[in-house]
Amino acid sequence: MPPRTPAAPDAGIAISRRQVLIGTAGTAVTAVLAKGDDTQAAARKQSAPKSPPGSHVTFTLNGRRVALDVDNRSTLLDVLRERLHLNGTKKGCDHGQCGACTVIVEGRRINSCLTLAVMHEGDSITTIEGLGTPDNLHPMQSAFIKHDGYQCGYCTPGQICSAVAMLEEIKAGVPSHASGDLIDGSSVTAVEIRERMSGNICRCGAYSNIVEAIQEVAGVDA
Repeated sequence: MPPRTPAAPDAGIAISRRQVLIGTAGTAVTAVLAKGDDTQAAARKQSAPKSPPGSHVTFTLNGRRVALDVDNRSTLLDVLRERLHLNGTKKGCDHGQCGACTVIVEGRRINSCLTLAVMHEGDSITTIEGLGTPDNLHPMQSAFIKHDGYQCGYCTPGQICSAVAMLEEIKAGVPSHASGDLIDGSSVTAVEIRERMSGNICRCGAYSNIVEAIQEVAGVDA
């Protein structure tokens, strides 16, 4: 009886050691790449900038009701200039030291660079644009022109808004460091005006002309 010959291996499942190594390496690389993609996607998701916190605010601006959504970090100055395009209010030092950004809020003069827009819900705000128009100037604007109360003009909007509110302060009996008699109230003297306007800087040095303009509006002889 002839000897049996071993059965030939099935060619369909024959795998060499080289093929096993190549397959294993390929699987490992695919897993690493997939994990890398997941890691990068997670990193992108974590590092994606979030929208800044915002609020809806409504106030009266120069006699007109304004409602808008603002970044909670935005100053009133930036909202006036960049969102509402009222560029008459100037950005000077941006630290509340020059007065160029002065506006009138609820009858009081403030530095708009030092206050957040979201703090003025329901307030009445007046900027230089709301005091007068080219065809109908506010008396203070006319007086500044008459007395040359400006040179470059950059500080002028803040000077005028401050001067208008300052005269109202005197009428209301609000004293200053220069006030002599706190009971009888303050008079609109040059000394009183200089003290009350000391927060508004004019680098051109038109201070004496500014004082004269304010005194004319107040009905006081210079």
